[in-house]
Amino acid sequence: MSRVRVAGATVNQTPLDWSNNLANIVRAIEIARNEGATILCLPELCITGYGCEDAFLSPGVHKTALEVLMECLPHTKGMIVSLGLPVFHRCAVFNSACLVADGQILGFVPKRFLASEGLHYEPRWFKPWPAGVCDQIEIAGRNYPIGDYVFSVGGIRVGFEICEDAWVAQRPGSELASRGVDLILNPSASHFSFGKYEIRKRFVVEGSRAFHVGYIYTNLMGNEAGRVIYDGGVLIASQGRIIAAGPRFSFRPVTVTTGVVDVELNRVNRARSAGFDPHLAFRNDGVVNFPWNFPDIEPSVEMARWPAWETGPYLKEEEFARAVMLGLFDYLRKSKARGFVVSVSGGADSSAVACLAALMVEAAHQELGHEAFCQALSHIPELKTTQTHQERIAKLLHCIYQATRNNSPATREAATAVVTSLGATMSCISVDEIVALYVKRIEEVLGHPLTWDKHDIALQNIQARARGPSAWLLANVKGALLLTTSNRSEAAVGYATMDGDTCGSISPIAGINKTYLRQWLKWLEQVGPEGLHPVPALAKVNALTPTAELRPSEQQQTDEADLMPYPILDFIEKAAIRDKLSPKEIYRLMRHEFPDYGPEQLVTWVERFFRLWCRNQWKRERYAPAFHVDDEDLDPRSWCRFPILSGGFERELAELRQAVENGSL
Repeated sequence: MSRVRVAGATVNQTPLDWSNNLANIVRAIEIARNEGATILCLPELCITGYGCEDAFLSPGVHKTALEVLMECLPHTKGMIVSLGLPVFHRCAVFNSACLVADGQILGFVPKRFLASEGLHYEPRWFKPWPAGVCDQIEIAGRNYPIGDYVFSVGGIRVGFEICEDAWVAQRPGSELASRGVDLILNPSASHFSFGKYEIRKRFVVEGSRAFHVGYIYTNLMGNEAGRVIYDGGVLIASQGRIIAAGPRFSFRPVTVTTGVVDVELNRVNRARSAGFDPHLAFRNDGVVNFPWNFPDIEPSVEMARWPAWETGPYLKEEEFARAVMLGLFDYLRKSKARGFVVSVSGGADSSAVACLAALMVEAAHQELGHEAFCQALSHIPELKTTQTHQERIAKLLHCIYQATRNNSPATREAATAVVTSLGATMSCISVDEIVALYVKRIEEVLGHPLTWDKHDIALQNIQARARGPSAWLLANVKGALLLTTSNRSEAAVGYATMDGDTCGSISPIAGINKTYLRQWLKWLEQVGPEGLHPVPALAKVNALTPTAELRPSEQQQTDEADLMPYPILDFIEKAAIRDKLSPKEIYRLMRHEFPDYGPEQLVTWVERFFRLWCRNQWKRERYAPAFHVDDEDLDPRSWCRFPILSGGFERELAELRQAVENGSL
């Protein structure tokens, strides 16, 4: 035996959805078997789902996970399969991979390095397994190996790096190579963010090259639990190159990717290297042996192929579109909602949300086909009778434009043009009477009129809030999800009205800044996702200056006049929140980055950002759950924590102002 066909599977799981998760696992095993694979790697915690949160500490969850594991066993006849689940052992819970062969449990390998940064909180639930420790665990009256084991199956040695294990400096793969491992399986739950796929490819390729092994990386796919989107992307590498790559952002519940690894060639290359360690190579206490006969496989030259969009000039634009479309599709089907409602304004944010929802319908139907699309959304039976994308979009997306006297004909025209071109249902109503009634009642309470010179913010906010009840009512009547339209730049400075434009069940674009969003909309107007189409009607939106349209038209309100230019806002936000720089350091950077502005203007913007940031943390705490697409997120429940009440950087800002005024900075 020299060559072995291996497989990695992506599965679209849901936390604690035992039946669905089991069905996807069984389907993945069947596909891998039909494609001639002998060894299959499934994603991290695929039995329970990765996003179970504090339910990972529930004894009932541990018990059911083991029951589902046992139900998987009969389906692994003739196969070697890795399955992920939480395991309770010695008063601790471990994030574990279980290797199963021919219907038998061979053992459990717990994760050694736990993800604890950003949106990951694994140490809250799991304990890291110590290197070199091998133990036994009793399950249903039988003892099984658990710990730092490798598995010799038919003479091929298999080891594990579980997700974060491969991202750290002292990754276990080096030790596994010294122990003579031939294949490293990496079951992962690696969330999508821009640029992350390239990092994955690098550690997979480098692992196969440096350790002289076949490397099988797999990942979850889809919006598993609400916020986090997994992009899939199985990677199989050998001899320092990727030989097979699976699709990303697929709407399918299961995808399987296979490749042939030449075990003997990797062994020869390992023999040439200086990585031999007799203390590890001759270690026998951490090896589980299992007899197996691998089929003979003819030699072949395999090389991974990627779709054109993966290697084209618009990778970030494509990734953003595909991530949010997949997130919306899964949220729709898993929540059993009957569609989406979007309150459109003719601006960039609401137009982007409407476009993403409509394009999702096209993309999902195009990939799945009519029958599977309708089956995935079987709680909306009327979709079965639709014939065109426009019919499906009209049933699933309802947009509403709610005007006041301060809205211009240009924004209404832009909103109507985009929604009509998408094929969505469009409604236009006036909320002027509602606003006037609110204002009148409070004037009666206060005993004096409300005026723009004295009550500017309050009069702006009531217009935005007056739109909320109508949008919620429409969504409730239709059984639909109301999508919020706030972006990350607005979240940073609280430029949004609570219970107004923040109304909604899910916030698709809250993880992206305004500067990039406007760039993306121009790309969507002119290019669009590969396999779909551009949206030329966005030209009307892209031609407009961003404005809330909440002040009288003669005041010519714009977002950037209220705040600062968006590129500057986004620069300060990254420096302050992502990089944790002080106001003084940010000012020094801005002098070089924006030399066209004077010291007084730059200081004013830095002060404005920090004061608005600190003042509006309570708003960020109340935002609808947001899709995570960028590892610069501001969501306090998944990425960026900050106190609701704080000193507001007043000392630092005063020192900065004084230093600039006296010319010492």
